[in-house]
Amino acid sequence: MTTTLRPAQPLQQHGDGTRSRAYEVRVNSRRVGTLELATRSAAQPAVGVIRGLYIDEPDRRRGRATVAALAAEEVLRSWRCTAIALAVPADAEPALRMAAALGYRETGRVMVKELAGEPPAPAAGTTGRPMTRAEFDAWLETVVTGYAPRLTAPGMTPEQGLAASRAEHARMLPDGPDTEGHTFQLLEGPGGSVLGTVWTGRLDLPGLGPVPYVYDVEVAPEHRGHGHGRSLMLLAERTAHEAGARHIGLHVAEGNTPARRLYVSLGYRDTTVNATKELI
Repeated sequence: MTTTLRPAQPLQQHGDGTRSRAYEVRVNSRRVGTLELATRSAAQPAVGVIRGLYIDEPDRRRGRATVAALAAEEVLRSWRCTAIALAVPADAEPALRMAAALGYRETGRVMVKELAGEPPAPAAGTTGRPMTRAEFDAWLETVVTGYAPRLTAPGMTPEQGLAASRAEHARMLPDGPDTEGHTFQLLEGPGGSVLGTVWTGRLDLPGLGPVPYVYDVEVAPEHRGHGHGRSLMLLAERTAHEAGARHIGLHVAEGNTPARRLYVSLGYRDTTVNATKELI
């Protein structure tokens, strides 16, 4: 029997230059599952994404998902993608083993915390406040530049990665610091010294829907090693509480052991494993 992908809709060309398409996973003519393919940015060459790969229960443990993932790679190659990304539930051991067997490399994890009934108190001697427009502009340029390497797929130049990062942030923040649902804060210490920054927005997470999400947190270099990372995370939690949220999420990069230890100590747990693979 042959496992193939059959388009379930026309190719979707989005306003930001990305594309997506839903597929049925079929064994001969019989539907056994679904998945969606997309590109992560409009840059070329692009990074492709596999979303929602699902195989119906009676057809699991027969290699259907593996063959479907390999077929998805061929589609994404035809879209001129040079790398592919996927997200797997952290407790889905068979899917994680499949991804590893297919050559995917973990890049990070989404972590979620269930918020307590009362917001945490600010750290002694610190206060949080919104960024001014000038502070936001300077901060955003640093964030865009720092994020560019994560979007630089194989075959892309650093300049293309930077352009992809600018486009991604422009899409996420169409109204700059006034973009609805996003907050940009400074943590100040005694005398108004800037200890760090934190950007919180909202993101749809599986099983939870849209939740407050820490997109970026950074302690000022001259103030590192004094626990201000924890203070910034507590500031983000207070922001989530003020929005009436019950959960807060974030992403931690693979290998960032100090940050992961901090998040675990604050009560975050793994929910999703993110991984990538170079398409040869």
